[in-house]
Amino acid sequence: MIILAVYVAIFVGSFVATKFLVHKARSDYTSLKTVTFGDESAVTPNRVASVVSILTLFLIWGSFTGSKLLPSFLHAPGPFIGATELTYTLEAADGTRDDATISVVVHKHGEDVAEPTVEPGDGFAKNDVLSMASGRSTTIIFDKNDEVTRKEGAKVVAIDGKSIAPGQTINVSGSTVSLSDKGAIQFAPPLGLQMDPIWLPSPEAVASRFVDIMNEGYRGSTLLQHLGYSLFRVVVGFICGAIVGIPLGYAMGLSDWFRGWFDPIVEFMRPVPPLALIPLVIIWAGIGETGKIILLFLAALWIMAIAARSGVSGVRITKVHAAYSLGASKWQIMRHVIMPNSLPDIFTGARVAMGVCWGTVVAAELVAAERGAGMMIMVASKFQLTDIVIMGIILIGLIGFGIDILMRMAEKWLVPWKGRA
Repeated sequence: MIILAVYVAIFVGSFVATKFLVHKARSDYTSLKTVTFGDESAVTPNRVASVVSILTLFLIWGSFTGSKLLPSFLHAPGPFIGATELTYTLEAADGTRDDATISVVVHKHGEDVAEPTVEPGDGFAKNDVLSMASGRSTTIIFDKNDEVTRKEGAKVVAIDGKSIAPGQTINVSGSTVSLSDKGAIQFAPPLGLQMDPIWLPSPEAVASRFVDIMNEGYRGSTLLQHLGYSLFRVVVGFICGAIVGIPLGYAMGLSDWFRGWFDPIVEFMRPVPPLALIPLVIIWAGIGETGKIILLFLAALWIMAIAARSGVSGVRITKVHAAYSLGASKWQIMRHVIMPNSLPDIFTGARVAMGVCWGTVVAAELVAAERGAGMMIMVASKFQLTDIVIMGIILIGLIGFGIDILMRMAEKWLVPWKGRA
């Protein structure tokens, strides 16, 4: 919630600063329009907002991971590092009580710290010392050096003067202290707001891992090979889905018989997630490349069929009547009226289908894949190599975004009449 609040605050601040504090003269066509609300042609991406959005994401990422790329004053409060202590009150079986102090040294994860020496004290509860990594919790076996142990009926009844019983949790100077069911002390120093590297590594850690895998590869293959295999599977699956789906959509849009025959199948399969088809694909096509491509083919097929059907159904009937009045044949109407006017919808469906295929390739590569970005992510997740997981997600997103840009450029070049009456 804190991260979300920071993101919303930066968004609102940037919007206000851009719209009301920054005044820039505009000379484009949009600025001359008297009506812009509701006009799609008047809404174009604000490049300043795009840059600020990306910088905000990296700022939040670096701030809550303690990135060295940011100055320290931008870092969120980190986990406690230093020396602290807690005093427990031990009650023996006969009701007598004694206090002892546990000195705790909290250090950075992976560092070796020499534990200080402490005097045990004169009572039956002895002072002790403990070292632990920051951002972690630990169980303190307090009676390992006490004269009276839990096996002899001793129990902790208070921490720093606060009463406590097995199963209860209290806060002591920002630290969390609780007693297990067996009476052991469980201690967790203040965690702060920064994420542990095992859950979210810093940007420079991900960049470092990217350089290492680029130079050394991962599991016997280079990074380019992993990405190339994923791209190959997605492209082949998408092309096969388009080859079958587009004619199917045209047939459903032009023939009531085809529409009645295939509409139940298409509408039934459309909401079924491709992940649910993995068991059947394995049974039918095995665990090789064929099964993976079939899964991606099914992910794209129904989207392309619906897009083509929508494109055909959206053709203005006045254009068809005009072509008939000029003596056009059915093939000429198909070639010069229906196909050109349905291409915008088909391109939109293609972009959606490509995105779904990219989202499905990770699941497709779960099944006995030796190479692929999805395989790399899933194997790394089993060993909690979060930096590799995030690196793979970023690369998949960048490649998918690049493909989407290429498809937009192709649409702009091949369908220049989109949006025109």
